[in-house]
Amino acid sequence: MENVLVIGGNRYFGRQLVTRLRDSGVRVSVLNRGSTPPPPGVTALVADRADEKALTAALAGRDFDTVIDQVCYTPRQAELAVRAFAGRTGRYLMTSTIEVYDTGVTGEPCPADLPLAESAVDPAAWPVRLELPWTDPEFVDTSYGEGKRQAEAVLTRSGAFPFVSVRLGHVLGATDFTGRLAHYAERIETGAPVLVHPGNLPSSYTHEAEAAAFLAWAAAEEFTGPVNLSSHGELTATDLCDLIAAGRPYRTAAPGPGEQASPFSFDRYYGMDNSRAQRLGHPLSHTRDWLPGLLAATRGQELPA
Repeated sequence: MENVLVIGGNRYFGRQLVTRLRDSGVRVSVLNRGSTPPPPGVTALVADRADEKALTAALAGRDFDTVIDQVCYTPRQAELAVRAFAGRTGRYLMTSTIEVYDTGVTGEPCPADLPLAESAVDPAAWPVRLELPWTDPEFVDTSYGEGKRQAEAVLTRSGAFPFVSVRLGHVLGATDFTGRLAHYAERIETGAPVLVHPGNLPSSYTHEAEAAAFLAWAAAEEFTGPVNLSSHGELTATDLCDLIAAGRPYRTAAPGPGEQASPFSFDRYYGMDNSRAQRLGHPLSHTRDWLPGLLAATRGQELPA
């Protein structure tokens, strides 16, 4: 593998992915709207990936060993990618999400203690509904898991190139821009209750560096299909509270009418089966090995405005 394109890749673990590939000797290009320059030694391609004419122009005369798509959220974006990259890449990776297993949307009941395997959502059989308002940002935001499911389905069934969907557990990192961990820290610090679902069921998590490392590794491999990526060791919302509080007292409460539960509080089981990633040969860490250090690095961060 000598030549990789990353679509997106200008923040969070995407930037780590780009620098990791570059430092390994790979020739890296980054395609985005140009709001942030890429790291030194990386080629910038400027286009809105939803604008087919601009995307085709940016790609003119170029091909790639692998494309890693960090920002494919809808089946329409996936269809455009098929048209743009068919015959232009030998491999296509899409960064997907644990949210494809949102059983509140899929309607499929899941046992309370059985980790979710890739087969729980089969992109080869998932229905694609292009008529939905996929150009409406609010609809896309509220349909995040469904958008990812349908995007996987389009890319899987296209046959245009070998395709991999990397379904990440909830990603945590010191450069997280969402303020989710800061939410816990602020409530514990001020004595405000952390709002937790009564069921307080666990989820799987991935360190930002582990996400970048896996994507860089998978770019040069030959396997296809969906693969779950998460660290060992599921965590509940109160597990996070315990680690953040570090022995200090804190309060929890159930969300009241009109209130939203805290980030990472779930009323459904969200543990992922990561055995396929291990069988493929990629080592995985344990959440309790890296989370204390990450929490120390994020202390004092302010919540986003």
